[in-house]
Amino acid sequence: MRTQRTRFAMSVAVCAVGALTLASCSGESSTDDPATTSAAGSSSAAQSSGSAAADGLGAPVTGDALANAVTLDAVVGHLEELTSIAEANDGNRAAGTPGYDASVDYVSGLLRDAGFEVETPEFSFDSYDLRSASLRAGDREVPSNAFTYSPAGAVTAPLVVAPTDDTPGCEATDYDGLSVTGAVVLVSRGSCPFAQKGIVAADLGAAAVVVANNEDGPLDAGTLGSTADARIPALGVSREDGAALAAGGGEVTVAVDSETTTTTSRNVIAQTTTGDTDNVVMAGAHLDSVPEGPGINDNGTGVAAVLESALRMGGAPQTTNAVRFGFWGAEELGLVGSTKYVEGLSDEDAAAVALYLNFDMVGSNNPGYLVYDGDDSDKEGAPAGPAGSDAIERTFEERLAAKDADGTDFDGRSDYGPFIERGIPAGGVFSGADDVKSEEQAARWGGTADEAFDPNYHTAEDTLANVNRDALAVNSQAAAYGIGTYAESVTGPNGVPVGEQRTAARQSQ
Repeated sequence: MRTQRTRFAMSVAVCAVGALTLASCSGESSTDDPATTSAAGSSSAAQSSGSAAADGLGAPVTGDALANAVTLDAVVGHLEELTSIAEANDGNRAAGTPGYDASVDYVSGLLRDAGFEVETPEFSFDSYDLRSASLRAGDREVPSNAFTYSPAGAVTAPLVVAPTDDTPGCEATDYDGLSVTGAVVLVSRGSCPFAQKGIVAADLGAAAVVVANNEDGPLDAGTLGSTADARIPALGVSREDGAALAAGGGEVTVAVDSETTTTTSRNVIAQTTTGDTDNVVMAGAHLDSVPEGPGINDNGTGVAAVLESALRMGGAPQTTNAVRFGFWGAEELGLVGSTKYVEGLSDEDAAAVALYLNFDMVGSNNPGYLVYDGDDSDKEGAPAGPAGSDAIERTFEERLAAKDADGTDFDGRSDYGPFIERGIPAGGVFSGADDVKSEEQAARWGGTADEAFDPNYHTAEDTLANVNRDALAVNSQAAAYGIGTYAESVTGPNGVPVGEQRTAARQSQ
């Protein structure tokens, strides 16, 4: 899961659209190096899962039937395979690495064995190498993190503090009356992407931007989206250090040493050979980890839940609607794989996607039980999803009724982002990342209040040992339930199909 949203286009090259209305490059690439593929074939448990699934459920697909077919042992078997892949490849499965290629081979191989039509379209993207970053205020070194794609540069300049309002640093008018030219701008996190804050500051002539967290703790700096959007050096600091910088004023020094190179990655796209292709149900999870660790919760758990749902369904299920599965590359670098997929869909192909279900981090160590807030019922944070997203939310709320799930915003931090921007209804379940569990949530769900849902987020400790298996079991079956429910019928509450809600909303615009 990404740290922060970006609505801006990624620096990615796209080739032809493939046979499954795939966005990204045509043709398949594969990894034949035994060093990267040996781990993918080592588990007899995972292999038997794939071969057994080739015949599917052997009955019409329903939400309950598919959920009941997905077992915790099988899901954990996939996590064991992803762990082995990471261990054989420098401890990670990051985009553009042999560990990621081996992950692609593992997932696509099982899906082909289960009878799916599978492609692994390639795309190119900018790979960012951060050598060092620092922020000094007088004699004090301020702890900071550079944003991905922050350009190299060093500047000493006066600090200018942007007012903290509902949209800090998101519009040029936020700096009215301030001398921004040549300055280092300090702005609070929130409301718009980091990239937008940087672009606004750069357009006004700022030399660098520092973003202060809007909650306690350090800011795990995210991405500026692309080299095109990364105009000036950009660092993130904690709320506490941001307040100290604002109070101190004076000159600060920002220094970033980095290099950006172009590399390639792949998505995995698999579709059933049966079902209505004018009403495609899509489910997805990002397949890459961060370079710092194996990414077993983020996002091995989502991959395992979606993959096992696909294998239990089989490639030629008895189902009303065609089902398409997406395993996305380079999510951690700015939703690159899913963005290029959605951007490459023609209007006709996009209209044929009835809905998209996203599963990113479903086994967090200190888990929450969260459902994407399709109707913005809390009237806080990000707005509602496209028409039909409210129906998807209710489907998952009903499945997780025993957990009394909370809503979580469509804040753009995962691969639903490109789909909702294209007007495709979306939803899914989530067990939390770096946000903090409240005392009330801990009372309902257990775990530890005032700690992050996943204290191992984006670290080397994101391992199978730190996956909460109770949450993984509940959420994996919830994922299967949602996929099976909509494979049978894209009908929401009151008998109104999700797809029809979307069409009606478009016609009213």
